[in-house]
Amino acid sequence: MAFTPSKDQRRRDREQKKIDKRFARETAKIEKLEAEKAAKEAAALEAFYKTEEGIKAKEEADFEAELAAEAAAKGKT
Repeated sequence: MAFTPSKDQRRRDREQKKIDKRFARETAKIEKLEAEKAAKEAAALEAFYKTEEGIKAKEEADFEAELAAEAAAKGKT
């Protein structure tokens, strides 16, 4: 004799499936919004680096990074 789930069990399974689908949709929506936000921030940063002020800031940041790398290299040797 085969086992068949009760009506209550089938109802709980359907409800759980709905909950899982809703959770997956919400997770996908959140990931999409985060990706859009990151893309906007990257575009804004890129636009900033095209201005004169941004070019100077990038050069200073690159210079600071080089100094830090040299200091780290001297510290290791």
